[in-house]
Amino acid sequence: MKLDQIESFDWSKGDGLLPAVVQDAGNGKVLMLGYMNREALRKTLGEKRVTFYSRSKQRLWTKGETSSNFLHLVDAAIDCDNDTLLITARPDGPTCHNGTDSCFGDDIGTTATRLAFLARLESVIEKRVSERPEGSYTARLWADGPTRMAQKVGEEGVEVALAAVTQSNDKLVGEAADLLFHLTLLLKSRQLSLGHVVAELERRHAAKK
Repeated sequence: MKLDQIESFDWSKGDGLLPAVVQDAGNGKVLMLGYMNREALRKTLGEKRVTFYSRSKQRLWTKGETSSNFLHLVDAAIDCDNDTLLITARPDGPTCHNGTDSCFGDDIGTTATRLAFLARLESVIEKRVSERPEGSYTARLWADGPTRMAQKVGEEGVEVALAAVTQSNDKLVGEAADLLFHLTLLLKSRQLSLGHVVAELERRHAAKK
């Protein structure tokens, strides 16, 4: 979205405010609903931090200004009626003041939501690699380099196979989780992500149609 588009939106329906749905750019989860006036949208586009107009406080407020759980803008779009905004962003932490990722609650009862955690895992790994906190297994393995990471992926792959034929379902799930973690870290060492793997699976599926 470009700044020169703003005046073409239908600001009259909501007395100068447009509802803005915020979606996690990593996993697609709807995080919250807020309202923006022209100034809030300009500030969001300009500073790349999602800013709303607070109807209760009667002023602009940047999400995270008190909690530091900012929403970093990835993209913004307007709907077909020019009166509702879709904001995609990367959250620094829980979006809701109640401590949940989403203001609509964290529904962990669906497969889609659970799979979406893989995007969160990549974010956690990114933070560990960047900050190198003391005692972090992720940071230590990263420092050991890609050869060690590749070795761990191999070891975990063997453990998954053994668990599949000799151990319980819970053990198999645990070993598979270890494998996914180490694979995600190894992919990052090559500037790749699980998204690249999914894209390849999608490409193969499309080729078979």
